[in-house]
Amino acid sequence: MREDVAPSWRAADWSSAKLLKPPSEVPQAIVAVYAARVGRWRGIFAHHTWIVVKEAGAGQYTRYDKVGWGSPVRTNGWAPDGRWFGNAPHPVAVIEGGAAERLIPQIRKAVASYPYSSYGAYNAWPGPNSNTFVAHVLRAVPELDAALPPTALGKDWRPLQDLIGLTPSRTGIQISLAGYAGLALGWVEGLEIDFMGLVAGIDIRRPAVKIPAWGRIGMDPITW
Repeated sequence: MREDVAPSWRAADWSSAKLLKPPSEVPQAIVAVYAARVGRWRGIFAHHTWIVVKEAGAGQYTRYDKVGWGSPVRTNGWAPDGRWFGNAPHPVAVIEGGAAERLIPQIRKAVASYPYSSYGAYNAWPGPNSNTFVAHVLRAVPELDAALPPTALGKDWRPLQDLIGLTPSRTGIQISLAGYAGLALGWVEGLEIDFMGLVAGIDIRRPAVKIPAWGRIGMDPITW
């Protein structure tokens, strides 16, 4: 659901949505992937996604986003569970404890190795964009066992020379014509047909229908 009514970037609410407890109250390691509707008219059909990590005993969370201005890959640019242009995020995956602790070094390595992290290496559509970045991390760390929402435009972007490959979860096959059209079939991702960024499909693992612009209708997809 869209919540933003802000007329501008500056006027929007970027505050914490209170999904995460203060680090002092959470001694265990945490990994979380969040998605929130983007601002203005694009929020009708698109989500922005990001990744949050916290080692066991750490005094703060670390948030990673890719954005289209300034330094593309941002660290702690906003509150870890902050609203995006006024829209509250929802969790795509939340992993805690020992499992999260084991994944965090891999996640940090994947963030550092993202091949489109230089200035100007951002294309809102079809990609590479913010969701291409998170999909890269999911592909590098398939143990996250998560699929981005169908409205995460850019998640399926692949360079033309990389036309066919594994899905981010590595549980299936993905074909992408540079993000303009494609097909994915995997246990985690389900069946997805992508045309001009609009994704339709079905999820069998956690039964749901995926509808362009709307998102999922069915079982909660979150990984705990």
